[in-house]
Amino acid sequence: MSIKYVHTNIIAKNWRSLCDFYITVFDCKPLLPERNLSGEWLDNLTKINNCKIKGMHLALPGYEDGPTLEIFSYEPENTNTHIKSLNSIGLAHTAFHVDDVSGILDKLINNGGKIHGELVSNNYGKLGILTVAYASDPEGNFIEIQNWSNN
Repeated sequence: MSIKYVHTNIIAKNWRSLCDFYITVFDCKPLLPERNLSGEWLDNLTKINNCKIKGMHLALPGYEDGPTLEIFSYEPENTNTHIKSLNSIGLAHTAFHVDDVSGILDKLINNGGKIHGELVSNNYGKLGILTVAYASDPEGNFIEIQNWSNN
């Protein structure tokens, strides 16, 4: 049996705007074609009547043919945040390894994101030094920005 990780999905209020954020801040690359999905097959798959999905896959930095970030918007949108479903907004967090955590945080903030907590460093001994911060994109999805360096 072969298993391969293929993508992480974010359900966005505005998929185009959120794609632009990840393209600008984290150098993700659009992978065409854009998705514009609907039909009985999709209703059957999602169990959402008259379901429409629009969005795009983004190539993650450091990967050419590897897992993607899939950003979609659903119609109808699930606005009840207490009940998780396929068209609920959000995920736990997405992590990016970067050369300059502070520089990417500045770029993130300048493009509508927010920092949560503080930028911190922790020495993990043989594993190295982790410099890390939690932030969020303009729609409130959490992002971990990290750098591992040798002692």
